[in-house]
Amino acid sequence: MYAAPPVIETQVFARVPDHLRRRENAVVRGGHARDCFLEGPSFDREGNLYCVDIPYGRIFRVSPDGTFDVVCTYDGQPNGLKIHKDGRIFVADNKNGIMLLDPRSGEIRPFLDMGLHERFRGPNDLIFASNGDLYFTDQGQTGLQNPAGCLYRLRADGQLDRLLDNVPSPNGLVLDASEQTLYLAVTRANAVWRVPLNLTGNFMPSRVGVFIQMSGGTGPDGMAIAADGSLAVAHVGMGTVWLFSKLGEPIGRIRSCAGLLTTNVAFGGPDGRTLYITESETGHILRAELPVEGQRLYSHA
Repeated sequence: MYAAPPVIETQVFARVPDHLRRRENAVVRGGHARDCFLEGPSFDREGNLYCVDIPYGRIFRVSPDGTFDVVCTYDGQPNGLKIHKDGRIFVADNKNGIMLLDPRSGEIRPFLDMGLHERFRGPNDLIFASNGDLYFTDQGQTGLQNPAGCLYRLRADGQLDRLLDNVPSPNGLVLDASEQTLYLAVTRANAVWRVPLNLTGNFMPSRVGVFIQMSGGTGPDGMAIAADGSLAVAHVGMGTVWLFSKLGEPIGRIRSCAGLLTTNVAFGGPDGRTLYITESETGHILRAELPVEGQRLYSHA
């Protein structure tokens, strides 16, 4: 056990405006009617923040001044979102698989809807490696009762590898600077796994273990990694984003100034030291100033 880390305060950056909230015929999610449910924050090179609205199949673009714009609405359940260095946006969609969005036209189309021999359970989040390989989680309704969630890698040459198939609710994921270790949020086990990657031979991981064991709330969701190797982990149900050192020691608690559903995070701002947080209970995007800058993503390579 560790001593409680120092608290880092948040402030509201933006709020889903009333005219975009679906208050009539609101979808019930987590036992509550939700007029929106934000996830998947990612920045483009112009400083716009893209995020998704899961139950209503919408993808938002939020300008640097906090103005919301609907990029597209479609029949899907978008969750994670990452931007390719060529500007294309890849979306992990719980209903449709991996989708591809053109941010200029708003056109979205299927990109990958099947695993090796069957349809995905429900993709959740994704991350690009520096060579263009795409890692993504297939969560569906897995949990401790059915630990069959998967971690995939879609190589830049089109080959699909199933790296893990025994995960109780795989969720957010990040790569360290060496790209030899992938950190995986395992929501229903309330843990972050360390996944060593074998980048030669058969490319399959070995010696997978628990890096951080958490408690309380629902569990870890989205994550972001800093340039110094520290991890920002959104803890759903706790209204908190934990900051862990590269050794796994808690070094900061970023406390939500809004609701408890802190779902995902992304580094941004002029110096890359501002952490943006989707808070899905109230439909806010929060921000917090950190002493470290985020690791450069493939979108900005």
